[in-house]
Amino acid sequence: MTGIPAPFATRVETLRAAMRQAGAGLFLCDHAEMLHWLTGFTISETFYRSCVLPLEGDPVWILRAIDEVPCRAATWVPEVETYADHEDAHAAVASVLRRFGAARIGADFTSFGFTVHTRDRLAELLPDAEWVNLHEVSNRIRDVKDAGEIALIACAAGIADGAMAAIARGIAPDMRARDASAIGAQHYLRNGADDYWVGPISIARRAAQTQGHGMGFLHATFTEDRLSDGDILHVELVPRVQLYSARFMRSISLGAPSAENAEVMARMAALQDAQFAAIRPGVAARDADALLREGMLREGLRDSYPNITGYQLGIYAKTPRSSETMVSLHPGADWRFREWQVFHLYTTARGLALSETVVVAADGCHRLTSTDRRILVAGE
Repeated sequence: MTGIPAPFATRVETLRAAMRQAGAGLFLCDHAEMLHWLTGFTISETFYRSCVLPLEGDPVWILRAIDEVPCRAATWVPEVETYADHEDAHAAVASVLRRFGAARIGADFTSFGFTVHTRDRLAELLPDAEWVNLHEVSNRIRDVKDAGEIALIACAAGIADGAMAAIARGIAPDMRARDASAIGAQHYLRNGADDYWVGPISIARRAAQTQGHGMGFLHATFTEDRLSDGDILHVELVPRVQLYSARFMRSISLGAPSAENAEVMARMAALQDAQFAAIRPGVAARDADALLREGMLREGLRDSYPNITGYQLGIYAKTPRSSETMVSLHPGADWRFREWQVFHLYTTARGLALSETVVVAADGCHRLTSTDRRILVAGE
């Protein structure tokens, strides 16, 4: 058995404990973020790829030959098996699984890599194997962060704060949301972010005029609409550093915000501050959710609240989704906060948005993003 470097030794043993509990002798890891967490390397699923972890002995990476060099450069896993692009990727994986001889193979059936096709093809190639569903393990096992992970998220949070300040300084009437995004992308790339995907930015004027939850501005796509005096620009920033993301939202006003908008933001901040103050290890997630959700409804800031009030943060690789919502805050959340979890906690009302990246410590909930909790003003 090759010595496993920190922090991966702890991660491997955590996963093996879950495998023992499920009675699985092998685990097939094919979830993009889980691969990075477990092995130090991940890659998009242009072709099927995975890592096989046994209860004892070294794991094995299996991927297309063109990706072997970057995999070996990044991973601690000593054995990397490859296949040519014209070869059967599932057959290559099955060959490794067959070598270990385990009758019960664990997999996360909620992994985006473990499709129906992958399940059926591997079952065809390994007819004597029994597949064990380690449901949602790829997300839930990673919810508590180590010091290195938190340091990367904190670095991303600093980049996010700087980008928000740059956008607030740089936007002006007659600019578009995409111009604000260009300012953010430039800040990201100059200050150490992985790439230039800034996050959702939109003009919130239409949402402010709607009834109900009025969240249409949150994930709006770019248009050619121009900013005008009095407009509110919604900005959500999601920079990544070595795949670890921080994120937060602010509303930026073109000109001084109206008294009504300033009051709404202050009330939102006060309710969210109460939620932050309640979060500490052992607190029920549904109780922390209720503090914000019920407060927003009680004060008439929202007519309805269909969305979650927060979700865990961590690794974001090339995957079909942009948020990890399996560990999130909502009325039915049946989990409790644990020390060193990291979350994006957010709320919106009347075309305004407010959120932070926070870490749960022994003494409570602490912000990693540090921008003023108010409506920002363009040109500041």
